[in-house]
Amino acid sequence: MKISVIIPVFNEEKYILDVLKSIRHYNKNLNIEVIVSDDGSTDNTTLILSQNNQLFDKLINNPINRGKGAAIKSALKYITGEIVIIQDADLEYSPNQYKKLIDPIINDNAQAVYGSRFIGGEKKRVIYFSNRVANFILTFLVNIITNINFTDVETGHKAIKKEAIDKIILNENSFTFEIELTLKLAKNKVRFYEVGINYNGRSYEEGKKIKLKDFFKALWAIIKYGFILNL
Repeated sequence: MKISVIIPVFNEEKYILDVLKSIRHYNKNLNIEVIVSDDGSTDNTTLILSQNNQLFDKLINNPINRGKGAAIKSALKYITGEIVIIQDADLEYSPNQYKKLIDPIINDNAQAVYGSRFIGGEKKRVIYFSNRVANFILTFLVNIITNINFTDVETGHKAIKKEAIDKIILNENSFTFEIELTLKLAKNKVRFYEVGINYNGRSYEEGKKIKLKDFFKALWAIIKYGFILNL
């Protein structure tokens, strides 16, 4: 089964090369294509990618920074795999967990698998209480709307069958993409699984990008796709 790994990237010159090398190192026995979607990087990310094109299958250069959702949507047009994995361009989520993510799809008829940072016995870096509270609120509200018992809707590690993604239209360009994707997949009665993953969270000094304003944007996305648009 072929796997398409999408890497949305913006100003990740410190990490992108390690991520790309890790994907190949940990997944030698998997049939993987890697699609990098550079979301208008202004540091040396673009240069690093151009000098290391043997580490990926396709590079999409988006001319301006529009957000994680926009970068992912740009890449979705080019995937050829039966499973899509979304891989953040830092090392918060390790590529050594792909087999764990795809196992429920291969063996349990899952259609979407979310790597949860809050279940299982995997290693997690303990960081920002405020981010944990924000995630809990967003996850709780999504659970009310969908009647699905998620533990981590904002996870950056997801594996989804291409046929499930093809049935929905995605609009969001920012981090709110995560909320829109989950709510629309749930509307289509997708079979969700969660697996515990390890997590090496970054501090803001180390380059973490999500801010308080993104929490309020996510709240609005829940209202918009959960109530106003009636899912």
